[in-house]
Parts: sequence; structure tokens; C-alpha cells
Amino acid sequence: ATKFRSFDDLPLVLRVEDLMPIRDIGRNAAYELIRCGQIRSVRVGRQIRVPKEAVAEFLAGRKENRPSEDAPQTKRLWR
Repeated sequence: ATKFRSFDDLPLVLRVEDLMPIRDIGRNAAYELIRCGQIRSVRVGRQIRVPKEAVAEFLAGRKENRPSEDAPQTKRLWR
């Protein structure tokens, strides 16, 4: 059983590991979705966090969620 029963139960910011049961994917696939820019993410120090709205955008398949050629894959807040 997953700890989130619905989209409303999700926290505002998720860990990469939280994506795994939502998409029914493994850890490597979750990191690959972030690396290639299909899911927006924010880097906080060494940690990667995914805004809840980015998950909604990905699931909805919104065009603006797809990366441009020169867009950075993750946004770093601080070192």
C-alpha cells in the first residue's frame, strides 16, 4: 500500500522516491524523467524535490512541461 491515497494527499513538494508508486516506476526511471526534463524539479542543496504541481503537469501531459533545448534540467536553490 502507498502512503498517499489521492492526489490531494500529496505534500506540496515530493521526494523522487515518492514518484515511484505514483507512476509505478523504479528509482532509475524516476530520476531519468527528472534528468531529461519531463518532470520539473528543484535542487535544494544535494537533494532533488518535485513540486506537486509538476507531477500534475506531467500526468496531464502539458506541453509547457517539456524541456526546451537549452533549458536546465533542475533549478538549484543553493549549494
